[in-house]
Amino acid sequence: MADEMSQDDIDALLSGGGLGSDAEARLGPAQPVALAALAADQPPADPASINMLYDVELEVKIELGRTMLSVEDILRLREGSIIQLDKDAGAPVDIYINNRLVAEGEVLVLNDYFCVRVTNILSNKDRAISKTVG
Repeated sequence: MADEMSQDDIDALLSGGGLGSDAEARLGPAQPVALAALAADQPPADPASINMLYDVELEVKIELGRTMLSVEDILRLREGSIIQLDKDAGAPVDIYINNRLVAEGEVLVLNDYFCVRVTNILSNKDRAISKTVG
């Protein structure tokens, strides 16, 4: 087809040499494209527009640890029963937002309430490979 670029044309563009006269004859001269034109259907980013996110509710879960129990063991649970978790005392707790692990923290008691202090926010790379709550 006449509108297709050859591999030589693509290589010339990538090397900064521009299109050859043969390609310009077939495709026409290269036209600059503004980045704004690529996103013309989207409104410009307004720093104040982040305010609309303040009312978005997210589910936050704090996981102290996990364990596996058989149905028999669950049926034996009574008030005062102790369930051993897979984490040591003092180990960081996992902080999930919308079932995605995003941070770690430490448990505190403040004015008779349990609280969690965020001690480590996971990087994007760590979040991408992190586990999710089932």
